[in-house]
Amino acid sequence: MANKDRNKRSVRKARAEERARIEAARTASAPAAGSSSKPSQAPAKAEKKTEKKPAKKSDKKPGIFRRFFNYLGDVRSEMKRVVWPSKGELKSYSVAIIAMLIVFGVIIWLVDSGIVAALVGYTGLRG
Repeated sequence: MANKDRNKRSVRKARAEERARIEAARTASAPAAGSSSKPSQAPAKAEKKTEKKPAKKSDKKPGIFRRFFNYLGDVRSEMKRVVWPSKGELKSYSVAIIAMLIVFGVIIWLVDSGIVAALVGYTGLRG
């Protein structure tokens, strides 16, 4: 949460600095623009950012084979980033998982037996 707040503060600070820079440029150009009592809106319009989108070769998406090879390349790069466990870690993780499976299996068996015994006692029927 602190990092998110810090990012918000830095963005607000950057926007405030940008507004101050634009206002300083506007006030610097206002006396030179003329002797009118109202500030001109032309400098503010001139400072609007006009971002051009980069020219694309084509708007078509790549073919199925290109997408498949891109996918395989992404899988390969992700597999290089994986941190694999050592043999000792693998053994200890496997033992822990098998032990937990046995424990939870016994717990589920006991709960199931209790429910069956309760139903048999309530209905008097044996399934």
